[in-house]
Amino acid sequence: MSCFNVVFLQSSWHFSSALAVSVVQVLRVPSISCPFTFTSHQKALSVILCLLFLLQTDKLQPNKDTVFFRDGVRRIDFVLSYVDDKDGEKKQERRREFEANLEKAGLELETDDKSDSKDQKTYFLKIHAPWEVLATYADVLKIKVPFKESDIPHGQDVPLEWLSHPFRLPEHIMRPQPDYFTYPFDKTKTDFFLITDKDTFFPPSTRNRIVFYILARCPYYKEGRKDKDKTGIKRLLSNGTYTAAFPLHDCRYWKRARNAECESERYNLYNHWARFLCFYKEQPLNLIRKYYGEKIGIYFAWLGFYTEMLFFAAVMGVICFTYGVLSYDDNISSKEICDADIGGSIVMCPLCDKKCPFWRLNSTCLSSWQSHLFDNEGTIFFAIFMGIWVTLFLEFWKRRQARLEYEWDLVDFEEEQQQLQIRPEFEIRCTNRRLNKITQEMEPYLPVTSKCARFCLSAATVIFWISLILACIIGVIAYRLAVYAAFASIIKDPMRKIQVVGRFITPQLATSVTASCINFVIIMILNFFYERVAIWITDMEIPKTHLEYENRLTMKMFLFQFVNYYSSCFYVAFFKGKFVGHPGKYSYMFGKRSKLRNEECDPGGCLIELTTQLVIVMAGKQLWGNIQEALLPLMRNWWSSRKGRHNPENHYSRWEQDHVLQNFTQLGLFYEYLEMVVQFGFITLFIRVDAWKFTTQFRRPVASKARNIGAWQEILNAVAILSVVTNAFIMAFTSDMIPRMVYLYAYGKGASMRGYVNNSLSIYNISRISEENMPDTQDYWFDNSTTTCRYRDYRYPPGHEREYNHTMQFWHILAAKMAFIIIMEHVVFVVKFFVAWMIPDVPSDVKARIKRERYLIQEYLHNYEVERLKLQLSASFMTEPPSETSLVADKHEVLSECL
Repeated sequence: MSCFNVVFLQSSWHFSSALAVSVVQVLRVPSISCPFTFTSHQKALSVILCLLFLLQTDKLQPNKDTVFFRDGVRRIDFVLSYVDDKDGEKKQERRREFEANLEKAGLELETDDKSDSKDQKTYFLKIHAPWEVLATYADVLKIKVPFKESDIPHGQDVPLEWLSHPFRLPEHIMRPQPDYFTYPFDKTKTDFFLITDKDTFFPPSTRNRIVFYILARCPYYKEGRKDKDKTGIKRLLSNGTYTAAFPLHDCRYWKRARNAECESERYNLYNHWARFLCFYKEQPLNLIRKYYGEKIGIYFAWLGFYTEMLFFAAVMGVICFTYGVLSYDDNISSKEICDADIGGSIVMCPLCDKKCPFWRLNSTCLSSWQSHLFDNEGTIFFAIFMGIWVTLFLEFWKRRQARLEYEWDLVDFEEEQQQLQIRPEFEIRCTNRRLNKITQEMEPYLPVTSKCARFCLSAATVIFWISLILACIIGVIAYRLAVYAAFASIIKDPMRKIQVVGRFITPQLATSVTASCINFVIIMILNFFYERVAIWITDMEIPKTHLEYENRLTMKMFLFQFVNYYSSCFYVAFFKGKFVGHPGKYSYMFGKRSKLRNEECDPGGCLIELTTQLVIVMAGKQLWGNIQEALLPLMRNWWSSRKGRHNPENHYSRWEQDHVLQNFTQLGLFYEYLEMVVQFGFITLFIRVDAWKFTTQFRRPVASKARNIGAWQEILNAVAILSVVTNAFIMAFTSDMIPRMVYLYAYGKGASMRGYVNNSLSIYNISRISEENMPDTQDYWFDNSTTTCRYRDYRYPPGHEREYNHTMQFWHILAAKMAFIIIMEHVVFVVKFFVAWMIPDVPSDVKARIKRERYLIQEYLHNYEVERLKLQLSASFMTEPPSETSLVADKHEVLSECL
């Protein structure tokens, strides 16, 4: 082993890097011979200096966990990755042409060889947009940038603000940057804007948005050819030329960036927002918007507002449920059903053919008590409250949205997006051109004949898949009818061991639970296909703009999901037990030959079964969704994250760390909205899992703008209106409240519910039951002296001149149900429209701020142009003496500009 050389100076000690390497070798080797001799003092001082230098070696090594090029100056705005494969030459040619065109567009590129990557397979192409490119495209895209710090004060302090202190976040997190007056960037007026540093003037979210705009439109065909299909990064990703394209996170989410020029906003988002222990804290919407863009910011604003409003619905639900618990002892109907002398003496007709025996009414004692918890007088009040709650939610959200539009400079964004954000796919696939009457430029368009043909094919496909959903639902209904008899024979057979739990597991409950589980599995399977079908249909229609594409896809997917999730619930709510017939004349699904007799409701009503159905489907979807969104990505990225945490920053590059994360597709946010809007139909609570998923498991999405929640607003309005109608019909036809109220006020003695159970059951002569409807064997308790059985309906008894026809009480109840539907709908809708009229969509202070900002913008622009003109005039005066005529002309020009 060779020794190292040391230069020892009496006045100062300096080590070169080469010397430091030699010192490391000396310290690692136990015995080294060296031609130099040192005094003990010199040796001690040498060792101390070496140790100090070793402590700094990690800092001297290049830090790969950075968002800058190797020079440490140019920022990485986008990263493309690719690998060599069997089709390498063809893909290499595409990459060569594409990258050459990117450089022609002004972008700067830097490539990391595969030997520098962890897997030794992946190349990384880093892209930087210099000032000229950013300024040019900011002008083209009309990106709003600050020109003056806002002098409009924020809202006044709220009384008792200290109560909300535990839920607040630090001010630098809630407001990561000052408020500015903004104006669309103009490259010719750079001195008008607040540009202190060109490298940081455009934030990273704006930079990656501009670069992606270029990538989406950059061709990769050879010079001289005009193959327009060969355009854009999306096609290069789909054909495998590149494996990924993404902007970088600014740092690791669990650790601040070492480079002081990195913002570490991801770290702040994780610590103050994305952790599960922060679920009770307010959301840093301004920081979310700054880091992810306005579109994702609007989603989380809506999600937070929805969760807050659900608190009031939950409180009202708890109050109504508590009322049901407290009024337990006043439930006379359930007491009569459970009474051995009343319910125990009533023999009920078989609920299915052959396998179902006669049964006593008191066997449904438990389910009748359970039904009372959800089907009581408070249920009507809760249904009306929810109709009004939906209106308040939507109206207050419009106000919240209007405030965000102003604060985030989105007031005039819709028109710009419609004109500028034309999809590259539309430009490529539409070869026809026509003159735009507004811009007077030739633009691509889709002929009417092609548009109609595509629309017809799309509509036919949608109808086919909806029919497939309904066919599956019909199959589940057939299953319910087929297995009910099997459950009835098993559960009620005294020779079976499960008779012990028979009073808890009724045939109705067993059928409902198993059918709901099967229905949930079918829903999940069909969802897998619907996503692909809806995307294929929408792509085939070739929408012109990104907004139009998202709106069309949104409507199709929600239509599929609505039918898929809610069909089984609609069956239980509105069809089960409504078309049963009566003993001797039962109704059958697919005709009498099918032997699938239509289901009857429990004596306590179908509402408890509807609740069971909703709980299974809703809770199952929420659980499965959370597993998909949190657990599976966590397991999939566990090794990558572990590797990222345990590798030093100078060994594991920022682009490699982001490369192993999940890709955030263009439709990523669409699925988040879809999940929440479906849940909005169910009305349940939500867990803060999206924040954690966005911050830790997804690559940083390309920042994009959105003025509002788009088509979801109209969908929510439609669901709100439908919910009023649905709740009215459920209260009328699924709940047992209307028949009870009619009995209480029209047929009961002394305004009492006593005798209601006996009144609600009709009588049938057992001797007239046909052989095909009679049970195979009689129960051990069945007495041959029993000549009649009871069933749920209002029909005349045997021996009456109109036997087995509906009684007048049936028609009174039907009239009361229809009257209730009309009254409830009109009351709720009147209140809805009155509330909507009373609450303006845009708060008055926001209107005033918008007007003041527009006035100030015009004033500052006017002053800027005047000063600019003065400078031009003074410069022209200094270069050449003006004539009298030119002075007059310049005067008029100045005056006209000022005016």
